[in-house]
Amino acid sequence: MISRLMKNKDFWAGMMFAGFGVAAMFIARDYRFGSATRMGPGFFPTVLGGILVAFGVSIMGLGLRSGEKIQGHVSLRTLGLLILSLILFGVLMQWAGFIPALVALVFLSAAAGKDFRFLEILMLTVILVVASAALFIWGLELPYPLFKGF
Repeated sequence: MISRLMKNKDFWAGMMFAGFGVAAMFIARDYRFGSATRMGPGFFPTVLGGILVAFGVSIMGLGLRSGEKIQGHVSLRTLGLLILSLILFGVLMQWAGFIPALVALVFLSAAAGKDFRFLEILMLTVILVVASAALFIWGLELPYPLFKGF
């Protein structure tokens, strides 16, 4: 029974949803909840966390019924590069600015895949940087510097 659960992909997807939901509810436990008409800062993360837990439990239940197995293997290189790209994005946002952080995020995330084509990733990076800067910096007027000091 336990080995069957360890290889069931829907069970683990449900566990992930439920885990994120529980984490959101745990983090928001000290925030004022409010009501539906006057929402406090804890309302959204608590409700969203509850919805994630409900989805997670239902997906786990479906996974136990279907028994679909995980195929393939986990690539530690891919997992490491994706985590590194997110951490580097956060660090570079503070120390280098929005554009260098986004470039690092896109290139490292793309390097995690098997089909890394430099010119395609370069074009994707340019499009994403321009679109993200237009949306977040100029459109929503978020206070992120494009480059540090600029």
